[in-house]
Amino acid sequence: MTIQTPSMSALVLFSGGQDSATCLAWALDRYERVETVGFEYGQRHVVEMQARQDVRAGIGGMPGGDRLGEDFVVDLAGYGAIAESALTAERAIEMQANGLPSTFVPGRNLVFLTVASALAYRRGHGVLVGGMCETDYSGYPDCRRATIDAMQSALTLGLDTEMTVETPLMHLDKGQTWALAAELGGEALVELIRTRSHTCYRGERGVLHEWGHGCGTCPACELRAAGWKAWQETAPA
Repeated sequence: MTIQTPSMSALVLFSGGQDSATCLAWALDRYERVETVGFEYGQRHVVEMQARQDVRAGIGGMPGGDRLGEDFVVDLAGYGAIAESALTAERAIEMQANGLPSTFVPGRNLVFLTVASALAYRRGHGVLVGGMCETDYSGYPDCRRATIDAMQSALTLGLDTEMTVETPLMHLDKGQTWALAAELGGEALVELIRTRSHTCYRGERGVLHEWGHGCGTCPACELRAAGWKAWQETAPA
């Protein structure tokens, strides 16, 4: 694949999971200058904060990695405390009466995009890149493209400058996300994501399954495992 917009730069919302790792590779394939931002919001799976550095370093050593610039980590612990969920407190991961899983952190993507836009504004980025997806997701309303479109408009108005929010995975399922990683970086990127990224809500890093580390039973693990299986069944030998 080739660089399509060499004059532009992007800030990637980077957690160190499968989706954000794929998005980082996607951004590096398209933008001349790429930086990353992560958020500490009291997440139970805080191990992702260590994993993200490992994954980022690995991607930075791949072709195109010379375009990877600085990384920023923002402390949002206060937000995480008021937006209590099964991702920020010791609660059961289950479906709630309102039809949303207990892992839903109210307004998380809205907060992340707002904070990231402030950083992007100061760092000279006109593009934010996030791994939001409405195909394979847990029903979170802030993952829908309609929500992202509304935020994009609000950020552009509020900053009085064009702020684009790219969501390359929005209409892909997890199998297609694995396929995109293979297209972007071949076996090396797939293996890096499989073995070094972190998605599991419970923060399990002990067992390395064929699809990666995780408990194997939380919604994030189930989606990742199912996507791996689907991709393996369709990927060229």
